[in-house]
Parts: sequence; C-alpha cells; structure tokens
Amino acid sequence: MLFLGLESSCDETAVAIVEDGRRVVAQRLISQIEVHRKFGGVVPEVAARRHLEVINDLVADVLAEAAVDPRSLAGIACTTGPGLIGTLLVGLSCAKALAWSYDVPLLSVDHIFAHVCANYINTTLEPPFVALVVSGGHTQIMYFESYRKATIVGQTLDDASGEAYDKVARLLGLGYPGGPAVDKAAARGNPRAFRFPEGVVSGSDFSFSGLKTAVLRTVENLRGADLPVDDLAASFQDAVNRVLFRKTIAVARAKGVSRVVLAGGVAANSDLRKRFESLADIEFYRPVPALCTDNAVMVAAAAFYSGEPVPLSVSAYSRQR
Repeated sequence: MLFLGLESSCDETAVAIVEDGRRVVAQRLISQIEVHRKFGGVVPEVAARRHLEVINDLVADVLAEAAVDPRSLAGIACTTGPGLIGTLLVGLSCAKALAWSYDVPLLSVDHIFAHVCANYINTTLEPPFVALVVSGGHTQIMYFESYRKATIVGQTLDDASGEAYDKVARLLGLGYPGGPAVDKAAARGNPRAFRFPEGVVSGSDFSFSGLKTAVLRTVENLRGADLPVDDLAASFQDAVNRVLFRKTIAVARAKGVSRVVLAGGVAANSDLRKRFESLADIEFYRPVPALCTDNAVMVAAAAFYSGEPVPLSVSAYSRQR
C-alpha cells in the first residue's frame, strides 16, 4: 500500500510516498532554517508563506519520481497537529484538495505519533516498546502496546528539551538551530565543569525551566571573564540527557520491554544516542538523522500504521489532544 504524506507543522515543507510503512519510494523536503536564522527562531507568518510557495511543486516532484497514479494511492495523509496553526493549514489544505481531486481517502496524522513512526523505516521494529520523543516543542515518554495504541507515560511540565537547547544556545551565542550547535560545542567541553540541576520531578515527568535558569545565572556570574562556552554547553547537555535517559530506561524496565526508540529533532544528539547504545540488554532504535527532524516520510508511515480516513471538514490543532 502506498501513502502520500505531507508535513508543514513548523519550518520544513515535506512530501513523501512510503510503501507499507517501511520503504521510502520518493521524498522531497525544503528546510527554512536559513530563512529564520536571522530572527533567532521560527516566525509563523513567514513560515506559512514559504510553505505556500513550494508545497505544490514538491507534490508534483514526488509523484513524478514515484511514477504513481495518484488515484491508486491508499490515502493522502497530512500532519494536523500539534504545531503552528498557520503552517499546518497549508499542508492540510493541500491534502484536502488532492484527496478530493483524486477521490482517495484523507488521513489525519498526529505529529508526535509520526515522529515515532520514523523508526519503522527500513527496520524490523515491532511493538511493544517505549519511545522517548524529544524535540523543540515536545518531550514525552510513550508506551506503545501496539501499532495503534500508545499511552503517554511522562512528559515535560514546562519547557520541552529542544526548547531548552535553543534558549541555552542563544544565551551562549552558539546560533540557531540550538540543538546541533550545543551538541557540537559540548563535544569539545567538559560535562563535569559545572553541576547543573537535572530538574527532577516525581514519576516519569520532566522539568527543564529550572535548568535553563541555572545556566542563565551561571553565565551572568561569569560576565567579565572569558566565557567557557564549550564547558557550559557540555554541562548543560549532560544534565538534560542524564534525566532523559534515566527516566526512559526506568519506564522500559517497569513495563518489562526490551525495545526503546528515540524520536524527534533532539534524537539526533550524539551524546543521547550513545547513552542508549551503551546498554547491552536494550534493543535500541533511532531514525537516521535526516528523519529525526520534521519530514513527510514519518507522516506517510504513520498513515499506514494508524491512519483513519477523516472527512474533508477535519481541522488542524495547535496543542496535543
């Protein structure tokens, strides 16, 4: 079964066709990183306009490369949320038009669920497993009992981990996007130079606002001296990744599962990956770096595993339901 997926929840415009949730047939993606770099973050109105400019051409390119008759598709799927409403509506409107024009089912895909589904590409991963989803907007631990049934076990109570990465990167003058910049600087630094709080809360939830504040205060106290940027980045990253790793593994142990998957933009972090890879009794899965950030491959894969046809009146949503 072939599904066409569209992604426009933030600052990547992407279209892909995936077969049976595992094999990529064709894909295209245009990132807006350079567009938003001068602003230090994503400007929703600018992002939406950029999506409008390119999405139709990407659809045409993917269909041409796949040499697929759109009428033979099992469905057309798009991210309906959570995300930026203005950008989501671009992909949703395009998907609705395609579904109506070619008389194929329209499928609504949850953005966070889709990130996890990137792990099915070119692997033999099967539920049950525990997933850690870490990105600029989300930090969650999820238990996948089956392909369709997933339960949120823990989540951030304030800032997402990726948001903390972006803010600390800006504070340290490392630029945008923050995740890769901090990862690169941390590789040169000493993770034990500063002892930042993990922001531990009870159970499987997270809190990163206190950690972010601790880094800010440390930087303020060091004003006038040469700022040890690499050490600060390494110590911050260590504090974030320690708690992400520990709580995820604790959930896996409690659920009695040996499979753990990593998903979302922060899943590309080299230190976080190494922590999970170090465990001999854990079967660890993570997407290739290109599928960690927003993409349409994960959307098309999610449609195969959990997609349900929806009416053309379906709406987008900004916050997780």
